[in-house]
Amino acid sequence: MQLDYAQLAALAAILRTGSFEAAAGELGITQSAVSQRLKSLEDRAGTPLVRRGQPCHGTETGRRLAAHLDQVGMLETALARDVAALTPRSARLRIAVNADSLATWFLPALAQVPDLLFDLVVDDQDFSADWLRRGEVVAAVTAFEAPIAGCDSTPLGTLDYVASASPAFMARYFPDGVTAKAIAHAPMLVFDPKDRLQQIWMRENLGSAPTPPSHRLPSSQGFVDACLLGLGWGMNPLVSIKSHLEAGTLVPLLPDALYTTPLFWQATRLLRPALAPLTTAIRKTARAALR
Repeated sequence: MQLDYAQLAALAAILRTGSFEAAAGELGITQSAVSQRLKSLEDRAGTPLVRRGQPCHGTETGRRLAAHLDQVGMLETALARDVAALTPRSARLRIAVNADSLATWFLPALAQVPDLLFDLVVDDQDFSADWLRRGEVVAAVTAFEAPIAGCDSTPLGTLDYVASASPAFMARYFPDGVTAKAIAHAPMLVFDPKDRLQQIWMRENLGSAPTPPSHRLPSSQGFVDACLLGLGWGMNPLVSIKSHLEAGTLVPLLPDALYTTPLFWQATRLLRPALAPLTTAIRKTARAALR
């Protein structure tokens, strides 16, 4: 079908803001006009594009169409850099990134490309590539090395994790050392249901992966703070807690038991020239922050 970009803009605004009213305000048109544009686009697509609710969510097709609009905007922005007569506009990029990268090294890279707007999707590094496979983002920081169809894969380095806790927590739960039996009763921090780092670390270093009582805490900084307060033990990026380890306010559960996660930047090959400034910034920042 031939796409109407005013209709696509209405769809993207609804998904971005979560409501028809907010989309109308962003686009500077009436709420009725937003509804009419979406209805026309849904009629042309032959399928619903938005799941109404508080907030509204896109269907799979709706998210794909909204991502296409972002890709077109990125190409137009790149063209405006080369053609002086064109008025540049800020393109919006949807990128999937893991929470620990976002909390440690990723934002300084984005700040080096000020003419772009970013819509960040936070997901585990083992799952962020799925957003690329579905065509819902243009790039992702992922642990998946093999290039996804239509994408370039660039190695960034490894993010090192330390299983760590406060000295008081260690004294309470591990007075005789960290063993599989002891850790089964020590409260553990879990980011979300996809977070398997703790289980992988236990299996690699203790020979088994019990299911300790756990706090669910979907915040990278919250992980660090909770460990400092003695709520539990967790897998913290070394770059986040290096000063605490040096000060002794956090200690590793086991010495020399780092868990390393390789990270890769996968980006849509079609947008390679347009994404080049961002890719350069990502590689430069990762090289300084990762091992």
